[in-house]
Amino acid sequence: MTTVERREEWSTRWGPYALLGVATLVSAFVADAVMTSAEKQVAAALVLMALVWQLCWERVRPGASEHGVAGLVYFAVRWAFAFALTWLNPFFALYAVQGYFDSRQLLSPRMAHVGLVATAVTMAGSQSGGLPPQGPLNLFAFVALFVVNVGLVLLFVRLEKQRDENARARALTIDELQQANARLRQAHEENAGLHAQLLVQAREAGVSDERRRLAAEIHDTIAQSLAGIVTQLQAAADSEDPAVARSHVERAAALARHGLGEARRSVQDLGPSALEHDALPVALHKTVEEWSATAGVRAEFTVTGDAEALHEEIEATLLRIAQEALANAGRHAGATRVGVTLSYMDDEVSVDVRDDGRGFDPHRVDARERAGGFGLGGMRARAERVAGTFEIESEPGCGTAVSARVPLVRHA
Repeated sequence: MTTVERREEWSTRWGPYALLGVATLVSAFVADAVMTSAEKQVAAALVLMALVWQLCWERVRPGASEHGVAGLVYFAVRWAFAFALTWLNPFFALYAVQGYFDSRQLLSPRMAHVGLVATAVTMAGSQSGGLPPQGPLNLFAFVALFVVNVGLVLLFVRLEKQRDENARARALTIDELQQANARLRQAHEENAGLHAQLLVQAREAGVSDERRRLAAEIHDTIAQSLAGIVTQLQAAADSEDPAVARSHVERAAALARHGLGEARRSVQDLGPSALEHDALPVALHKTVEEWSATAGVRAEFTVTGDAEALHEEIEATLLRIAQEALANAGRHAGATRVGVTLSYMDDEVSVDVRDDGRGFDPHRVDARERAGGFGLGGMRARAERVAGTFEIESEPGCGTAVSARVPLVRHA
């Protein structure tokens, strides 16, 4: 129960008892000055009847309907007692003032105004020197005070109505906010479920992409090395010249060493081991240095913006794209310089790989790359899988620049 509700409960239930008691004590104190002996007896009887009437109302009140006939009868009889007592002694108006407090709780809106005006009549009579008015001056004072009381009543009714309207508007706003919060919680739960589902799908798609990429890489490197070894050994076996046979064996050994290196690289590519102990900028820096040393190509690495810890999927995606771009530059570009830039922006992070190699026409990319998802197609698929974009800028003789831009999703 709110403070306002508790105050209204007290004024409706216990207010009449308190005001009747105070009015009786004050009236008894001045009774000798304003009342005759007979009036004192009548007043005592009326006080007793008002008390009994109040006790009867307490038994009826719990089952009475709001703004019903029972409340109207109770209010009218209580007002009659208060009016009669005030007629006998003006100080009994202290009891009559209860009509200002509970008329709106007991009476319908229209009858509540009638009850307030009736209470104003009693209060004006008391304030003007008692009822009935004695002489023209008392009558004028009664009328003036009645107008003042009615004006105050109307003002208080207006203020109370405005307060009720504000309370209803506030309650409606709170209810709307609660509904909006409930919808937001539901949307958040749905988004969390979709996010989890997308992560599962992304992992499954990543596994599938990795399998296809490794299958193509094994076919293009290790399988070709093994085929070359077989060819060289067969040629050595068929050759009658020991020098020629030895040359074929040396070529077979070189192919075997190359194939072993490719096999080791493929095994390392099964997972981004570079990110196990290092952050993305450090891992990319090491990757660029290792590639530069292996390929014999000058390579520079730059970081722009404030580096942040990113989600594992984002870091792995950017690292894989950079590795694939460097591998392409080493195999096909014939470049002498390569630049790798990692850029942290407000809500995005990008990796750019540029070389000064021979370049190519992006619109005439080999159909197998498009269909199989390897090489450039694989880099594009990786970026799009985490809601990113992948762009290629190249033309024959003018080098190549690839750029992957993905959302900046911080590490949870």
